[in-house]
Amino acid sequence: MHWVPVTRKGSDFPSVTIQLMPALNAPPDAYLANCPCRSVLDLLADKWSALALGALTAGPLRFGEVRTRLEGISPKVLTAVLRRLEENGLVERTVFPEVPLRVEYALTELGRDANDPLEALRRWVEANIERFP
Repeated sequence: MHWVPVTRKGSDFPSVTIQLMPALNAPPDAYLANCPCRSVLDLLADKWSALALGALTAGPLRFGEVRTRLEGISPKVLTAVLRRLEENGLVERTVFPEVPLRVEYALTELGRDANDPLEALRRWVEANIERFP
């Protein structure tokens, strides 16, 4: 929420009173401490979140398939990452009533949109990794 100064005049207030009021229709600004963009940036900038979104670009995968693709991730961390992505509307979890139970994870439209800049960043890092000390 952004705050803007508001001045009031009248008998109930001193001649000029400055109050901070929420700005209406203010654009998001990730540099402000209370901007909701920060929690989204935190989610998307997480290594495992970005890689999980990338792993799902080819289509729906089961948990074990995502874990195989993301070498080095523990089942506990992958569960937490997939849950956060699902809670934020980036991944859809589908449970199939079969024996044994089958669960698949797939990108939502929002997840596909968020993955585009992340894919560009992954490719840039891969192409430029030699430049880093």
